[in-house]
Amino acid sequence: MDEPIDIHDTFDLQKRGMDALVRELGEIGAITFLQLYDRGSGDYTKERHNYFKHMSVDDIANGIISRRKI
Repeated sequence: MDEPIDIHDTFDLQKRGMDALVRELGEIGAITFLQLYDRGSGDYTKERHNYFKHMSVDDIANGIISRRKI
């Protein structure tokens, strides 16, 4: 059995917790699980609207296409 967890050693606790999640759920499953508890903050829709409000659909599409060529 593994040595006891020192809950005051937050680095070790976090590492061992992440290792357990990845071992049991796989990498994608662990990430998905963690995202269930951290949805971020703010209003994504309003932020995107403000970010793109001066761009046309063609501007956005051309930006995507130019990044794919890199």
